[in-house]
Amino acid sequence: MSKLGGGIGGASGTAAGPTAAAAAAAAQKQRALLQKADTDVASLVDNFSALINIARVNDPPVRNSQEEFQMEMRASRMVHSADSLLKLVSELKRTAIFSGLASLSENVDRRIEVLNQQAEGTDRMLERIGQEAAASLKELEAHYYSSVVRTPL
Repeated sequence: MSKLGGGIGGASGTAAGPTAAAAAAAAQKQRALLQKADTDVASLVDNFSALINIARVNDPPVRNSQEEFQMEMRASRMVHSADSLLKLVSELKRTAIFSGLASLSENVDRRIEVLNQQAEGTDRMLERIGQEAAASLKELEAHYYSSVVRTPL
């Protein structure tokens, strides 16, 4: 249960504030979930122990009715605790899935940003090369048209 948020961690200096806040929130949520799991497991154990202690057969019918009611109540509490643990497991699965998707989405967004920057740099470089080629071509044309080699003998 200690690996709740797979995508927690700083990626860059500019995102330190939100990342730190997300890490703190994830740690707080992890503590709350662990405490809830401990409480539910302790409740299961206590109610099961009480159920076993109550489950002896006695002769007086009034006492058996009271014990039957106590057994039903303890069994109901055990079912409630087990249901709570199942919900906790479901929540942990959702958290793992969504935090995985969130970090994946964050990585994709970062990669898109890097590729867009590279594309912009490439476009600028191609534009500069085109301008240099046009200037060189103009200069070569000027030399060609003014050269003696061009004129027929």
